[in-house]
Amino acid sequence: MSLGLHDFDFELPERLIAQYPSHPRDHAKLLVYDRITQTIQDSFFYELDNLLNPNTTLVLNNSRVEKCRLLFEEGKIEVFVLEIIDPYCVQALVRPGKKFKVGKIISLAPGLQVQVLSISEDGLRTLRFSHTFDDAIFEPFKHTPLPPYIAQNDALSEEYQTIYAKYEGSKAAPTAGLHFTAELMQRIAKRGVSIEELTLHVGMGTFAPVKTERIQDYIIHEEDYILTEQVASRLAKARHITAVGTTSARVLESVVLMNSINGSQAQRKFNTGSGSTDIFITPGYRYQAVDALITNFHLPKSTLLMLVAAFVGLEEMHRIYAHAIASEYRFYSFGDAMLLR
Repeated sequence: MSLGLHDFDFELPERLIAQYPSHPRDHAKLLVYDRITQTIQDSFFYELDNLLNPNTTLVLNNSRVEKCRLLFEEGKIEVFVLEIIDPYCVQALVRPGKKFKVGKIISLAPGLQVQVLSISEDGLRTLRFSHTFDDAIFEPFKHTPLPPYIAQNDALSEEYQTIYAKYEGSKAAPTAGLHFTAELMQRIAKRGVSIEELTLHVGMGTFAPVKTERIQDYIIHEEDYILTEQVASRLAKARHITAVGTTSARVLESVVLMNSINGSQAQRKFNTGSGSTDIFITPGYRYQAVDALITNFHLPKSTLLMLVAAFVGLEEMHRIYAHAIASEYRFYSFGDAMLLR
């Protein structure tokens, strides 16, 4: 299937970009799509316990968002730290780019400087700070990295974390999980649905924009994951798997192994341990681990939208999104959700 970036475009009214989460979290709207009947149902996230396959295993991403956005001069200068190379050196996105030229030493705040060591083809800077990155001098400038379409508001920091977030390392939230409350999780468990956790630290593989018209020319950034042996063993016995978020889906599809039984039936197994994935799921991909997907509504032309289109089909993805826009669902990180089953 030969598809271009334009195939994943759509028009979204700006008023539908959510600036705040729903309160309570599970009162977000939930679009339910059945892949067999191709029917769309409008619901609410707090009804999820009654909408899940009763035999499913729910897989959550327990990564926690770290305060990796550094803002100086009242936000006029930004250093978005993607990777710590050594105590002094980081790889980062910067703004404004013209200020961060190779070899230049920039004063960020009184007593704090940074030198630009190199610039990669995609604009990432390798920077060397005058202080180690764990120095207290950075603390007043560290912020939770809300997406660029949401105004920076540190009062929303904890609402940009899932209630089950444990291991710090993400540069953006695994947003499908933001809708869960402790009460909803308890109701889901009471229904007999198994709940498992993995870790994928969200980075540029999730949020970097696609810059090639031919999507097969795009190379996705790697993201680090962890899947424990105990969880993998239980997933191998699961009759049905619901991935919470594209991040959970990408890990599962990266580590799944299909073993043939008696020459016909296939059994799932999963590689365990820590690693990195650059899996790029687009229409034509055949899912092997994920039977249902919970996800938010994604940006046009994004790798996440392509993953969804691979799960439901390109035409159906556009029909689902047209319904969501017409029904005034809220979009993106703090927006509403879908259950694709």
